[in-house]
Amino acid sequence: MPPALRVSLPEPRPKSMDPRDLKDLLENVKAGSVSPEEAASRLATLPFEDLGFAKVDHHRALRRGFPETVFGEGKTPDQIVAIVERIAVRGQRVLVTRTTTEVHRRVEASHPEALFHSEARCLTVAREAAPALPGRVAICAAGTSDLAVAEEAAVTAAFHGAAVDRIYDVGVAGLHRLLDRAETIRQADVVIVAAGMEGALPSVVAGLVDVPVVAVPTSVGYGASFHGLAALLAMLNSCSSGVGVVNIDNGFGAAHLACLILKGRSSSAGRDSSRGATRP
Repeated sequence: MPPALRVSLPEPRPKSMDPRDLKDLLENVKAGSVSPEEAASRLATLPFEDLGFAKVDHHRALRRGFPETVFGEGKTPDQIVAIVERIAVRGQRVLVTRTTTEVHRRVEASHPEALFHSEARCLTVAREAAPALPGRVAICAAGTSDLAVAEEAAVTAAFHGAAVDRIYDVGVAGLHRLLDRAETIRQADVVIVAAGMEGALPSVVAGLVDVPVVAVPTSVGYGASFHGLAALLAMLNSCSSGVGVVNIDNGFGAAHLACLILKGRSSSAGRDSSRGATRP
């Protein structure tokens, strides 16, 4: 058994930055309640903090609107715990994908609010919920075998502040199951569709809605599915317009894209409002 990872970590800064935090900090400097020296100290670890084995991107929320996510697969528990600690100590919410109950147990010892989402294999650490995004995300899964990927998408979208509708086991082998939930799907602002086998479900869904569809091929299927490659190619060759495709089994990527779409709609509405324009 290799020895536990020991890394010399710098003293924690009080907080990471997102756009709202940076605006507040600059306004406090302008008002004189925060000195320029203190502001510089709070910005000192931007844009990243070097842990030796990883560079933790504390600048991510400021640039992209969402904090850095930790991809757990391939990392040791020691590495994940250290990264999570450096993000959480600065007051940011943390999402770890492709992780284990062992990691959750160790993180929970320092952060009792840590939750393990077993079906999604995700860990979240959040003292408070993310600001709500406008609109809804509908997540459709073709079959029960696709649920791990669909749940990774659902946990990610909810973590980023989206309202989520789960619509599961509605594959094309029984089209009546999908049509029974068509009204709920049509109420969404973005639809994520996870499907393996022949990967036909996103094309069908895109033919029913007037919003973006994010297709997620899953590695579910028999030999000729080539671990999701057949579904990936089918989705890329969709005859329905408005379908974007992410990588095989990438529920996280699909949800992140969906949340950026929701966030973009909100930002666009705000810009239009500031110019006095009305949107339909």
